[in-house]
Amino acid sequence: MDQAAYEAYRDRMFEAIWRDVDSLVDEIEDTERIPSEKLFPALRAMGAWACFVPEEYGGAGLTVSQYLPIIAEFAKVHGGVRALVHVHNSFTHALADLGTPEQKADLLPGCAVGEKSVAFALTEPEHGTGLDLGTTAVLDGGEWVINGRKWLITNSDFASHFIVLAKTDPGDRARALTAILVPRDAPGLTIEPLPHTMGCKGGEHGQLTFVDVRVPAGDVLGGEVGAGEAQLEHMLEISRVLVAASSLGTAERALELAAEHAKARKTFGKRIADRQAVQRYLAEMATDVYAMRTMLDDCARRWDAGERIPAQSAMTKLFCLEAVGRVTDRALLCHGGIGYTRRHRVELMYRDARLNWLEEGTPTIMHLVTAREVLAGNAP
Repeated sequence: MDQAAYEAYRDRMFEAIWRDVDSLVDEIEDTERIPSEKLFPALRAMGAWACFVPEEYGGAGLTVSQYLPIIAEFAKVHGGVRALVHVHNSFTHALADLGTPEQKADLLPGCAVGEKSVAFALTEPEHGTGLDLGTTAVLDGGEWVINGRKWLITNSDFASHFIVLAKTDPGDRARALTAILVPRDAPGLTIEPLPHTMGCKGGEHGQLTFVDVRVPAGDVLGGEVGAGEAQLEHMLEISRVLVAASSLGTAERALELAAEHAKARKTFGKRIADRQAVQRYLAEMATDVYAMRTMLDDCARRWDAGERIPAQSAMTKLFCLEAVGRVTDRALLCHGGIGYTRRHRVELMYRDARLNWLEEGTPTIMHLVTAREVLAGNAP
C-alpha cells in the first residue's frame, strides 16, 4: 500500500474507531461483554480485521510501522476491543509469515473480513511456557492426538482456529515443541470462559481442554514439526512490539485527559495546570510518551527492514509497560479523587493499562530475554 493510500486508510480507521467503538464503551463496561453483533460488522467495515493480511489474500498488507498507530488508537478508546483486535492481527501476521501456502490460502481470506480468526494457545494452568509446557501431541498414523489444557486464551469465544504449542519430542530439546493449527470445532476440544478481568472488559480469555483431539498431520504450522520454539520466538518478538504500541496509545490518551483536566480544574481561583507540582507530573508523563514513541519507531523500522529484534522488542515492551504504569498513575493524581470514579475516562485507562504488564510475557521474562541477548554479544 503506497503512502497516500495508507494515509486515507488510516484516517478512515481513526474516524470509525472514535465513532463506532467509542459509542460502545459504556455498554461494554456496564455489561462486561463486547457486543459482537455491533462491533464485528463495524470492524469489518473499517478494515480492522484485514490489517496484516497480504493484499493477495484480500487484506491491507500493512507494514508494522503502518500498523502501530492503528493499534495505539484502539488502545485510546477501549482496552477490551484493543486486545481483541491485537490478538486477531498479531496471529494473522504470524500465519502470513509462518504458514504454508495451503494454510494461508485456506485461512487468510476469511481473516481479512472477520469470518475466520486465529488465536494463540500457549499459556497453561499447571505449567510455564516453552519447554515447561504440559500439552502433548502424539502422531498416530496421519493424525496428531492432542491432550492438555490452556488458559487465558484471548478471543477464545469466537476464534475459528488456535495455534496450539505442544510437546511432540520431549527427548530432543531442539525439536521438543510443535505449533499445530486446531479448529475450534475439533472433537474433544472444550472451551470454557474464565472470570471477568480487572480491565480491558468484555473480551474473553478462556480455558481450552484437549482430550484426544485429533487433527491431520498436515496442520502443523508451516509444515515444520519440531520448529515450535523458533516459531514461538518469532511470533512473540513482534507481538511484544504491538503490545508496547498499545501501552503507548493508553499513555497518550491518559496524558491528553490529564492536561485537559488540569486546565479546567481550579482551586483557590487558580488552574491546577499553573501549579508546579501538576506541571511536573505532566512533564514526566510527556517524557515517557516521547521515549515510548522513539523506541517503537526504531523497532518497527528494523522489523520492516527484515531484521530480527529479540532484545529490542523485549526492552521496548518492558519500558513501555512500566512507562504506561507511571503515566496512568500520574494522570489519576492530576484528576484527584474524582478520577477514581467512572465520571472520568482516566479510570478506564488506569485499569486497561495493567493488562499490558502480562501480555506476551511478564517483566521478568523481558529481563531474561534482554540479558540473554546481552550475554550472547547481541546488545543493541
